[in-house]
Amino acid sequence: MTNQMYPCLWFDGQAKEAAKFYCSVFPNSKIISENPMVVIFELNHFKFMGLNGGPQYKFSPATSFVIECETQEEIDLYWEKLGDGGRYSQCGWLDDRFGMSWQIVPTILGELMGDQTKSQRVIAAFMKMKKFDIEKLKNA
Repeated sequence: MTNQMYPCLWFDGQAKEAAKFYCSVFPNSKIISENPMVVIFELNHFKFMGLNGGPQYKFSPATSFVIECETQEEIDLYWEKLGDGGRYSQCGWLDDRFGMSWQIVPTILGELMGDQTKSQRVIAAFMKMKKFDIEKLKNA
């Protein structure tokens, strides 16, 4: 029995445009199929459905996608590409041009937060940041 799960993202007529944009940002990505109502696509081998559902529903930060990054270069890349035309927030959060929320976080953050001697300083440091800066977090 196959019970594949994948998210459905509700767009106001921009599902194909969004799918093309996301496929340009992430490696190993492609549009699988499309029709006027639905676009099925993969981002780095994870399946998504884009639905042209209309203006009734909007994205919110209550649902976001987390991208863990090993290096500052990766953080910078995703921050700039996904944030282009969108809105930057704090603590690694941004809304892309379609309103989808993303968290661009360093992989090392969990380790730094788990260090009882540093965790409060790390929190204080990243609360002042929009885009995460790995070196500043390590030096906190």
